[in-house]
Formats: sequence, C-alpha cells, structure tokens
Amino acid sequence: MEYLDICDENGLPTGKTVSRQEAHQQGILHRTAHVWIVRNENGRTEALLQKRSMRKESFPGLYDTSSAGHIPAGEEPLPSALRELEEELGISASPDQLAYAGTFRIQYEKVFHGQVFRDNEVTRVYVYRERVDLDKLTLQADEVDEVRWFGLEAVWREIQTDRRRFCVPASGLGLLRDYLKAHPLPDGK
Repeated sequence: MEYLDICDENGLPTGKTVSRQEAHQQGILHRTAHVWIVRNENGRTEALLQKRSMRKESFPGLYDTSSAGHIPAGEEPLPSALRELEEELGISASPDQLAYAGTFRIQYEKVFHGQVFRDNEVTRVYVYRERVDLDKLTLQADEVDEVRWFGLEAVWREIQTDRRRFCVPASGLGLLRDYLKAHPLPDGK
C-alpha cells in the first residue's frame, strides 16, 4: 500500500501520513510532483503529453502532463519527480536537468469508473528542456498508453472551452506558460 504525507496549504508535511486510497476517498491534502517536457520546434513551443491508460483511477484515456505522480511519505519532491520521469517514460534525468517552475493547488471531486474520486494536492512543477526522442522512450504500460507533442498555446486555448481530450490542470499549464515567458527556449531545443 502506498502512503503519502499529509501536508499543509504550503505543501509542508504535517508529520502524519495517509494511504493513497484514503487520501482520494476523503480528499485529504497531499503532495504531487509534475514534470513538463518542452521543446521549441520552428518557433513553436511544444509540450510532450502522455495519454493516460484506460486503467487509471482518474481521467482515463485523456492527455495529461508529461509525467506526474504522488510524492511518497518521507520523500522530497525533486527525487519523486525524477523517479516518476524514469518510471513512466524511461527518461533517466539528473537533478540539474529539472528546473523548478513553481507550486500550484489541485482540488476537485469527480466520479470515475463509478467511484467518487476526491483530489486535494499541492503540486510542485518542474521543467525538462532536454531533447527527447520518442522512439527511445519506454512507456509504463499500466500508466501511459502513448505520448505526443502538442503546441502549448493550442492546448491552452482548447482547455479553456473543451475538456474532452485533455485533463492537464489549467493552473499547472498556466504556471508553465509563465515560466517559459521568463525562461524562453532556444529554437531547436
């Protein structure tokens, strides 16, 4: 069973833990780490999005953040982000290859697979700007069905009015957009 640190509004562990299942049944505040993989192709900023497995407990079959996951109890955000990147996509990155972009909140209650799912997270966001060859990725079958590059601004426009393809958190994508305005990608990177 996976255990998570219960955290405060700033994402700091309170010293108490909760099972992942209980956290989502009761909406208990916990921590996650997201990694956005980005590139600049012909003057257009793109993000690599993963299509969530149909077996996922939330948002099955929708495109989401490049890599994301819960931070296990006792673990720090950066090592957790690196581990998720390797587990989900097969990318072995070093800590200096992930740039911290900020923190945001996720909070919702929805029904998936006939069950109520309550999410209440403080999310640390990192950006990975290294070149990625899709043919060399190793996708975690029970988590990820496929990956694709999408124009960042096209995704931003679409999620404002239509959520049938994407479940990327608007706050997280907004944070990424702000980060990239302050730290633009060179062309071809």
